[in-house]
Amino acid sequence: MAFSSVIFVCVFLPAVCILNWAIPGVRGRNILLAAASLLFYAFGDPAHLLLLLGSVLFNYAAGLLAARPWRWSRLVLWAAVAGNLGVLAFYKYLGFLAENLSLLLGVSLPVPAVALPLGISFFTFQGLSYVIDVYRDKSLATRSFFDLLLYICLFPRLVAGPILKYQDVAGELRCRAVTLDGTARGVRRFILGLTKKLLLSDTAAGMVNAVFALEAGQLDFRLAWLGAVGYALQIYFDFSGYSDMAIGLGWIFGFHFKENFRYPYAAASVKEFWRRWHISLSTWFRDYLYIPLGGNRKGKARTYCNKLIVFFCTGLWHGASWTYVVWGLWHGAFLVAEDRLRPAGRHGRPARWLGHLYTLLVAVVGFVFFRAATLGQAAEIIRSMFTGFAVTAESAAALASLASPLHLWVLAAGCVGCLPWLDRVKQWAAKHPVLEAASYPAALALFGLDLVHLSAASFVPFIYFQF
Repeated sequence: MAFSSVIFVCVFLPAVCILNWAIPGVRGRNILLAAASLLFYAFGDPAHLLLLLGSVLFNYAAGLLAARPWRWSRLVLWAAVAGNLGVLAFYKYLGFLAENLSLLLGVSLPVPAVALPLGISFFTFQGLSYVIDVYRDKSLATRSFFDLLLYICLFPRLVAGPILKYQDVAGELRCRAVTLDGTARGVRRFILGLTKKLLLSDTAAGMVNAVFALEAGQLDFRLAWLGAVGYALQIYFDFSGYSDMAIGLGWIFGFHFKENFRYPYAAASVKEFWRRWHISLSTWFRDYLYIPLGGNRKGKARTYCNKLIVFFCTGLWHGASWTYVVWGLWHGAFLVAEDRLRPAGRHGRPARWLGHLYTLLVAVVGFVFFRAATLGQAAEIIRSMFTGFAVTAESAAALASLASPLHLWVLAAGCVGCLPWLDRVKQWAAKHPVLEAASYPAALALFGLDLVHLSAASFVPFIYFQF
């Protein structure tokens, strides 16, 4: 069950919202949300529901043991890290490891066919952060299994985040208010995210898929750039749309989740891009990998090495493929280069607009690796982006069929919608009661368009559901 499915929008969510309002008290609402969350997961991946519950139970026990002032607490921590990462490695990387060992050793190892559990990368990282924070005394170990279950399994963010720390939601697990204003704002935010997903991301997806399905001889620089820019917009509106929906659902039920995107395509450096893109994941890797490795405290060479390790792991976290690894190292290399080449002081810095162009170029080219099925395909598309100036009859025909007015309008809307001016408009409108009130009928109008799209178009899963 996805947020952008008819059954979620028209059946599941209204039923849970009505029951949430009807049930008095936080405890009763927590029971409702826990049951709804497990049902939500079971609907999408019933085969791995027990794995999810086992992960919660394992981290619950590890948290209690790691919190005890005894000499075995460090051993408990490492056992929790090994257990969580071991489960993740088995389900996500076993086949990848077997394939690469076969190539490296020149032997034919059996490649196990292991189904990837829904949301395993997200609920594993949340369990890990809980145990580590308990060990570091940054969070109190909860004695309520039910609280930890709801923290990890809460359906608004179970499958694709945002990745939150236990202390971020611990207070609201025990005491929160469900208000009419919060519900209204939450519904509006949910509709905004749904619109991003359905009208922008899903519409762009058809064009992007067609470009990446072309043979090398059918590509020219126009098609290559169309596919690359189209995918950069598709993945942004897909994932930021999901995050908007998750945050909006949180408001409906009385939770306040941190923002996960802050207009990353407005960044003027790759470093700034990662302060704006998938903030919860980059924060997780900073707190639980980069800083423990030494961060920037052990000299320049060690700092650069730590950054490359972090981005190697960031790429690998996204998927068991060298395309994701190269994408991660691509960003890591530019972060190192920025640190090496950064001028001392303010004088001599390039104009910010040049920083914007450079960052957009790095991001768009990087996402070609992210989207491509193989490194060879990624290399061919990037080559066509910068050298494919010979226009053939095949490429011209492909462009004519793909660059429809609808797709061009969607790309234009996407380019406008990913810039921070929209936030400034919303802030200005919030100061004027009439405009603020008008935003709700406007949201309902968008919701009507979303329902029309849902009824007419085929379902397109969220990109991050595969991670």
